This record gives sequence, C-alpha cells and structure tokens, in this order.
Amino acid sequence: MQYMCLIYSAEGTGPQPGSDEFGPFMQGYTDFTNEMANSKKMVHADALQPIATATTVTVRDGKTITTDGPFAETKEQLGGYYLLECDDLDDAIAQAAKIPTSTYGRIEIRPVMVWE
Repeated sequence: MQYMCLIYSAEGTGPQPGSDEFGPFMQGYTDFTNEMANSKKMVHADALQPIATATTVTVRDGKTITTDGPFAETKEQLGGYYLLECDDLDDAIAQAAKIPTSTYGRIEIRPVMVWE
C-alpha cells in the first residue's frame, strides 16, 4: 500500500545552511532516500520551494480568488514529501521516523487511494 509522508516544520527551524549541523542533516536525507530506493519502497519524493512561493486558489460563486502563501495558518509548513510503498501503517511509521525532519518538525502519514 502506498503512504504519503508529508514533511512539516516551521521555516528556520532545524539545521540551517552554513551551520555545522546542516551537512549531516542533508546527508541524513541522502541516506534515507537511498535506503528507500534500494529497498524498492520509494515511489517518488520531492522537496517544495519555500512558502513565499506558494499561491492558494479558491473559487467562490464562479470567481477565482488567489492569495499569496499556503492556506494553513500555522507555523509549520509542508516542505516536501515521500511517497512510499509500505507493507502496512506500522512499516510506514517506522520509515517516516527515519526522515531527518522528524526530529525538528513532524511527518504526517496518509494512506493513498491509488486509482487504477
């Protein structure tokens, strides 16, 4: 079954580029991505551009309204995702716990309905 692991954190938290912690943090992502690819669990993964590039679209009464930024008004923002093929939710939880941002932010796991 496919599970979407949504990576949330507040911008500016966690290791920042140029810090001593940033290299090992990014290496953690490389290691996790390679592990998921080698185990055939990874379906796809990408990071998102910063929230300043987000646009939210709403249609009301036939009128399209756009606003800058994400819809959610929280400090934590969606920063990327992994789409994994896991045996079950327990397996998805075990894999998500390895995502480096899980120690600074949180990972939301959602089962995917695959339309075939």
